Amino acid sequence: MAAYGLYTHIQSNKRRSIALLVGLFFLVYLLVYAGALLGEAFTIDAPPDELLRRALSDALYAAPFATIGTALWILIAYKFHQSMIDAVTGGREVTRQEEPRLYNILENLCISRGITMPKLKVIEDDSLNAFATGMNEKQYSITVTSGLLNSLNDAEIESVLGHELTHIRNGDVRMLVIAVIIAGVIAFFAELVFRLMFQGGLRWRGGRESGDRRGAGVAILIAFVLITLAWILSIIIRFALSRRREYLADAGSVELTKNPDGMISALRKIEGRGELPGAASAVMEMCIDNPREGFSNIFDTHPSVDARVAALVKFAGGHDPGPLALPAPSEAEAGAETEPAEQGAASGPWGEAQDAHKPFLPQRPPVDLSSPPGDTEPGPWGPHRK
Repeated sequence: MAAYGLYTHIQSNKRRSIALLVGLFFLVYLLVYAGALLGEAFTIDAPPDELLRRALSDALYAAPFATIGTALWILIAYKFHQSMIDAVTGGREVTRQEEPRLYNILENLCISRGITMPKLKVIEDDSLNAFATGMNEKQYSITVTSGLLNSLNDAEIESVLGHELTHIRNGDVRMLVIAVIIAGVIAFFAELVFRLMFQGGLRWRGGRESGDRRGAGVAILIAFVLITLAWILSIIIRFALSRRREYLADAGSVELTKNPDGMISALRKIEGRGELPGAASAVMEMCIDNPREGFSNIFDTHPSVDARVAALVKFAGGHDPGPLALPAPSEAEAGAETEPAEQGAASGPWGEAQDAHKPFLPQRPPVDLSSPPGDTEPGPWGPHRK
């Protein structure tokens, strides 16, 4: 059934994501078969068709063990992935007392939709970026950079937090973490095989005839093609998961905040300024924007900011201000220091401004109770009558 609204698009995206994850598991089994084919080619003398048949039998026997190993890998990442990400990025958890502005904005968003509030983390870095991580409600967290806090206003920060909350609500975070883990298994195995081959770790058996060598060579070539194909497809699947979810997260942020212009201006300020030094590509895939580009945009993990803004303008009624320049840190600090002084010296609409620390009082009270009864000083409606 075709998707026709935000929530049906979310459900459609979930179904596609599950299908892609199943595809990743299939690639694990494809690698098992390729490994079995290599093992047979380096241990026995046989023609290619015999090696392929024996490798299939070995792969079917090893499939349950591969499934158990992948599940254990996922369980380990389930437990420790957040601590590993924090170790790479330097993120630290903050409280309301440490970041009241950020904490209050996120709390208001969560209360408005009855969402369990995730943990808040801050990375001390001048880049402008944010990402969400976690596999369940106890682990969910949203991490932002200090540069983002210093450069965006409240409405823009609210839109960024709404974007990351939508990733959590839609299950994107859990799905992407699992995809990164499985793709990591595939990449690790592929790199291991290539290193063994090119460093001479695997050698021919002695005493082979030229025909047998030719059969084993064909089998090894097929195994290399399968391993390379699995590795490339795992990357494409990861990137497909990242691209699809960003449009929905932008739309979900607008649905939460009712402010498409806030999301657009936040994207324009973040554009090209989100590089996290030292962060692995898997972490950058989780960010609201990934400035790292692939070959001819084929391996980009995110849609371009122009495409995302165009979608918000078309479907959410936002207004695109175009690329935005950020003030230099020195200029921003100077403006913050001079603003109070200028405000204190300014005159009000009825004359010079009063001291901000003193309440406004007239020169004398409207009724003077301290005058003696016989005082003939005129009141507001003329002389006092005796």
